[in-house]
Amino acid sequence: MDGPDEIAAAIAAVARGNRDAYRRIVRAYSLPLRAYLANLVYHRSDVDDLAQEVFLAAYRGLATYQRGSDFGAWLRGIARHKAHKYLRRRAVRGRAMDGFREELARTLEADIERAASGCATSAIESLLHCIERLPEKFKRVVRAGLDGDNAADVAESLATTVGAVYNLHYRANKLLRDCMTKELA
Repeated sequence: MDGPDEIAAAIAAVARGNRDAYRRIVRAYSLPLRAYLANLVYHRSDVDDLAQEVFLAAYRGLATYQRGSDFGAWLRGIARHKAHKYLRRRAVRGRAMDGFREELARTLEADIERAASGCATSAIESLLHCIERLPEKFKRVVRAGLDGDNAADVAESLATTVGAVYNLHYRANKLLRDCMTKELA
């Protein structure tokens, strides 16, 4: 389906209630839309997710499409809006990750200060021992936080949500704090 007449016919069929006709539209615009989104966002999985969101939003908002105008341009407008919203959310999450790193530094500040002032070997050994005792997911999250990794990337590598990563960070900090208190007592 390449021609505007075929697209217009598919849009008209969808407007009449033929949801299957929308599949033809998705097939026709899937590749160009994904290429457009790939220029706006980095991760391929994000491109696929955004493309699905765009097609869903376009389906829901099909009544607002001006018949006879460029459907591809209309889709790209929706895609641009969705991509900008995604990038803003990602920036907010990045700032939250910075907050986590600061919290981690504050949590471990006294231990780090003691380590630097002569108790270095035992405090560092205790911290490493506490980290080693953490469950694997917690260890990965702590390492990612110390390395400055992005929460979205950590979530992707753990096959979980960003919210779950923040929850894991919080729980890992609590376990480390409790462990260090026992180790250094």
